[in-house]
Amino acid sequence: MIKNLICSLILTGLLLYSSPILNAAESCYAVKSPGALPCLKENWRLATQLWTFHTYTFYEAVEKTAALGLDWVEAYPGQQLSKDNPDERFHHTMSGELRRQVKEKLNDLGLTVVNYGVVPLPNDEAQCRIVFDFAKDMGIETLVSEPPFDAFEMLDKLCQEYQINIAIHDHPNPSPYWNPDTVLKVCEGRSSRIGACADTGHWMRSGINPLEAIKKLKGRIISLHLKDLNEFGVMDAHDVIWGTGKADMDKILAELKNQNFTGVFSIEYEHNWESSMPEVRKCAEYFYQQAHKLEQNPWKMLLADDLSNCILKPKSWSLQDGVLARHGGGDLWTKDQYGNFILDLDFKVEKGSNSGVFIRTGDLDNWLHTAIEVQIHDTTDGTSRGACGAIYDCLAPSQNAVKPAGQWNRMRIMAKDNMIMLFMNGQQIIDMDLDKWTEPHKNPDGSKNKFNTAYKDMPRSGHIGFQDHGDAVWYRNIRIAPI
Repeated sequence: MIKNLICSLILTGLLLYSSPILNAAESCYAVKSPGALPCLKENWRLATQLWTFHTYTFYEAVEKTAALGLDWVEAYPGQQLSKDNPDERFHHTMSGELRRQVKEKLNDLGLTVVNYGVVPLPNDEAQCRIVFDFAKDMGIETLVSEPPFDAFEMLDKLCQEYQINIAIHDHPNPSPYWNPDTVLKVCEGRSSRIGACADTGHWMRSGINPLEAIKKLKGRIISLHLKDLNEFGVMDAHDVIWGTGKADMDKILAELKNQNFTGVFSIEYEHNWESSMPEVRKCAEYFYQQAHKLEQNPWKMLLADDLSNCILKPKSWSLQDGVLARHGGGDLWTKDQYGNFILDLDFKVEKGSNSGVFIRTGDLDNWLHTAIEVQIHDTTDGTSRGACGAIYDCLAPSQNAVKPAGQWNRMRIMAKDNMIMLFMNGQQIIDMDLDKWTEPHKNPDGSKNKFNTAYKDMPRSGHIGFQDHGDAVWYRNIRIAPI
């Protein structure tokens, strides 16, 4: 879904989801408004290794990544770019025009290519510079590779010159780097930009305990191809949902926290190639749950799989394969209450559909006058303060950023004290200071609204709700980060 968290949100003119990485441990979006918004550290960033979707084109694969609600991508060399251009490949030899098109596609989806590999890096500086120049141009942090032993002196110099990492990958035995001892040996005496891409699944296939390998490589792990397998020590073992296999995933993540690891976890799911999305989604949900528990990533899924943490009438809503769907019978509310937070989600409506996301709802029996409603709408009635993305009846969006009915939109809502910011499909459309709404039934410009409560007096904490307005609506990738 929608780079690979975040201080939130964006400098004027910069797209929300495509801000460059400031360092390996934290990405941060500067906030336009003068209020102090604390940075949200995303020590652990979750990406897809696009080999997971190698039976699809690059553009299809990044669309699948965006559909999972992720921000980060690890690309590999040679993937067909698109069905329209079957001879063009994602590769470090791409023309400038193809790179521009790829960047535009990634921007539209809110994705950043953070890693690239497994890519050959021979003991040939000129050839390696082609790869490094490409990585620099694309904003790639780390090259994942299995270089020849005699290339590391040259490669280390390039890493420092370009400020780009090399993470040594471990394909299974008899790959040169299947044993972590070999990786440690070639890292010895090298800068911190030379380290390991820890592929836990390949270690398991080679009979190496991934937890012990992680411990052995302490301080040298740059990124991970995180995998959980159904069997240990079996070459044809296959991937399973994280936390359900033989990798002892909870302990691996706890060990990485103890090592103060900061970096990228790539989902490389090598099973059910044509229908892996539900399993990959479950891996992501597991990751957010554990990383949040370990205080390494602020995101958590807002809704339980069975909606047990919600208030709703039976059968009125369902959550299946990560998609929340309305079936009729009333609104859905979280049992928990949230004050300052960033809420990230995708939504889709049918032609003419109307719905809304309620935040900081103080009284569920009087939600109309104690909640702030973000309008979800196939905007057809011409009312600006009822348009999609509006703070309903109070503030119109600054621009129309919604996609046509039937397409998924990505939305991010930030509530911080008196400030409400809203971004849709990478564009900031709401910058609201609640303290300017000083009277009931009146907006700062003198226009009327329906609310008995002045917005400056609205609750600053409350339930989050999804409105049943009688029309079809769908939500997915609903994550929240308290701030």
